Amino acid sequence: MTSQRFAARHRRAMAAAGAVGAGLLVLSACDKPTPLATVTVGRSTVNSEATCYNDGDSLKPSSLQGCLKDKDAKSIKVDPDETVRFGVDPEIADKGWTLLMNGQPLTDSSKKTYRTVPGSVFFNQQYGATGSATTVTILSGGDSKAYGLWSFKLKKDS
Repeated sequence: MTSQRFAARHRRAMAAAGAVGAGLLVLSACDKPTPLATVTVGRSTVNSEATCYNDGDSLKPSSLQGCLKDKDAKSIKVDPDETVRFGVDPEIADKGWTLLMNGQPLTDSSKKTYRTVPGSVFFNQQYGATGSATTVTILSGGDSKAYGLWSFKLKKDS
């Protein structure tokens, strides 16, 4: 009877060790998530991981143009009379970040974790807007180095 108990315990211990090992293998195959950027308008919020990100290292300048053409950008409806709030993880803020509208700088660089912009700006031709939708990109970095891009599609809701 004792040898049967030992064999049963041994099988359970080996099965548990195998399960732990398999779990660690699965976790090591996962990509580390990128820092998040968030856009809030009224009670609506969307957040996104980076369109382009190199685990905190600077991006190659040649890759930036392709990153700015993100076709799968998260969208949010914006009433021009509302305030649009942009929030970033501290990891983004530490390196400084700028808002781009249709690829052109809209704001100066900031190291704060949030910014607010009047919704009307995103649909005003004076700021380069055309039509009823605008792509806004958060660019992490400064001093000619880019560390990540997060893009959002702002759709006019009037």
